[in-house]
Order: sequence, then structure tokens, then C-alpha cells
Amino acid sequence: MIRRDLFLRIANWCMRFRHRRGYGVHSPSDFFLITFVVYEDMPYYPFLSLHYLREDLEYLPHYREKTDKLLFRLANYWQPASMLEIGTGSGLQTRYLAEAKRAPLLTLDDGQAKPEVAKFLSGCKNVAYEGGNILRLLDEALAGREYPELVHIGHTPYYKEVFERLLPQVTERTCMIIGSPYATREKKQWWKRVIADPRTGVTFDLYDVGLVFFDKKRVKEHRIVNFF
Repeated sequence: MIRRDLFLRIANWCMRFRHRRGYGVHSPSDFFLITFVVYEDMPYYPFLSLHYLREDLEYLPHYREKTDKLLFRLANYWQPASMLEIGTGSGLQTRYLAEAKRAPLLTLDDGQAKPEVAKFLSGCKNVAYEGGNILRLLDEALAGREYPELVHIGHTPYYKEVFERLLPQVTERTCMIIGSPYATREKKQWWKRVIADPRTGVTFDLYDVGLVFFDKKRVKEHRIVNFF
């Protein structure tokens, strides 16, 4: 499985070679995002301590460490007033998001809340972790609350339903992170529809994650980024 994943990544890197380092991107804001957020390699202060905590939770759904660091940089760049995550998995990426921005972060998990994940996230006072029926929890989270400016659709099989529930309340300040858009053939086809959807704005495809923005003042464009 690891060898197959490595092969796919190498093939993906080759196919996306001309999309590295923001080449061909003429929008200053998009070029900045690619160059100084996606490709930034600064060793931020939490990275070392979180690195040594990874192996304790890697048996649960998670991203590779490079992707978790990217989520940290995205939250640090976007500076959201609040964050929402659907599909907690191991909670590793949750910690990276929470460490980047000390804004309220609500993370919702499929099924019963996991004690080991709750313990892992207890070190971040800005994180609220809930488990249960994820669509019901999401409806409750959206009712009567200010809409989160950063949304991560992570380790959940209900990504399509979650996306449709979230869309009516997005604003020009919403940044949506779609986890593992190429995980399955079905999700890949759905991701293509998200990119083409007239309700979405500028989108970025980094293979590990997709980024969706909703500023309708901007021309709708799609950016492919070589994030190996």
C-alpha cells in the first residue's frame, strides 16, 4: 500500500511538473498563496512537538505530516475568526489548525467520540470535540452561530452532504479545505463537479487537499499546484 501510494505520488508529480512554484499564475494573491503559504518551509514552533506525537494516533484516519503542516500555514495565513472541521479522524490535523490560530475550532467526528482523540485535543483550549451523527451535529453547529471562516471537510464519508449543507451560508471570507479529493473514483468525480460548480469561486487542487474560495468579485479560476 505504501509502495503504491509512493508510485501514485511520483506519477502525480510528473504530471503536475509545470504547475510548480506558481509558474503561469498571474493573480498576485494566488501567486502569494502558492509561493508563500503552500511552498513555505519555515519550521514553526509547534511542528517539532507535534511530530513526536504522531505515531500514537496514526492508526486512525490522518494525513501525511507535510499536509498537516500545510493546514497550519493556511490557518495562519487566513486568520479566521472561527473554524469548523467535519471528520476529526486522528485529530492530528485538528491540532495543527488549532495551534496556528487560537480561534474557536469545533471538530465533529463520525460515531462516538474517541477517548484517545479527546485526550489528545484537550491540550488546545480553543478546540471543542464532539462525536455522533455527523449530519445532525453539523445542523446543530450551524444553527444560530456565526458562520466559520475556515472549514475543513476531513475524514468523513458524508463529504457531499456536508458540502451541500454548508454552501447556503458561505461568504466571501470562507475558505473551505476538502480533504483527499482523489481518495476514491467517486470522490474524484465529485471534486470535479465542485470545481465546475457556479456556486464556487477560485479553487486550488493540491492533490492531498482541495481549496475552495467563494469571493464572487473574482473571476472563477482553477489552479493546479504541484504539492509533492
